[in-house]
Amino acid sequence: MAEAVETPEAPDSSGAPAQNEGNAVRDYFASLLITIIIAVFGATFVVQAFEIPSPSMAPTLLVGDHLLVNKFIFGGRGAWYDHVLPYRPIRRGDVIVFKYSYDDHPYYVKRVIALPGDRVHIADQRVYVNDTLLVEPYAVHNLSTADPYMFDFPPPDLRLIAAEIRPEWANTLRHDVHHGELVVPPNDYFVMGDNRDNSSDSRYWGFVPRDAIAGRPLLIYWSIEENGETNDATNGESKSANFLHVLENAAKTLLYLPTETRWSRMFREVH
Repeated sequence: MAEAVETPEAPDSSGAPAQNEGNAVRDYFASLLITIIIAVFGATFVVQAFEIPSPSMAPTLLVGDHLLVNKFIFGGRGAWYDHVLPYRPIRRGDVIVFKYSYDDHPYYVKRVIALPGDRVHIADQRVYVNDTLLVEPYAVHNLSTADPYMFDFPPPDLRLIAAEIRPEWANTLRHDVHHGELVVPPNDYFVMGDNRDNSSDSRYWGFVPRDAIAGRPLLIYWSIEENGETNDATNGESKSANFLHVLENAAKTLLYLPTETRWSRMFREVH
């Protein structure tokens, strides 16, 4: 009986190119996947885009400013790797983006005025921390809309707290005022807007917990003159830009770039 012998097939002249084409497709999707992973990692841990919708931080940040926020700079939580990675502590004067403690936790942007353990009081539009007057070249005032809590804070009679203060904060405020000064608890921060008479900030709703702080703005990557500035201009909310929002911004760029972009603010560092 004759044995069945496996004979080699004739080479297919089209085989090698087909294989190469398959490898190219796989390489493309592998590269795309890696790019997506890096982008997601960066947006999650390193940098994120935000938009300023209110003038509470003017003139430092204007309505229509689009920011890149460094989410990595304040990452240290006391772990062993804090000594290796380039973290730094939060400092007085830092502009920060954080999650507001109430109302579905939108992102806000304000300036750090006092650190944990600091004593704060405000008199005659001057801010004092630990009995030292803060030098604040970034702060602006508007006498036509003067905020009463820029002349006397904390209020001397805590029974007469203004209705604008959140009730949760009113209770905490009564507890944390000592000898006419507000004492910042551990792991909390006292923040204010640079537009002092048009800013809802720690005077009205309380401290910012350390865990709520997302990062520090690096620079303004785009700034557009907004036609419809929000009427709710005191909240300081900072909008996080998702993918669809980024696409919308790109469309706006093409449409309004020549006439409505504030060119002088492009790529300006935030201080």
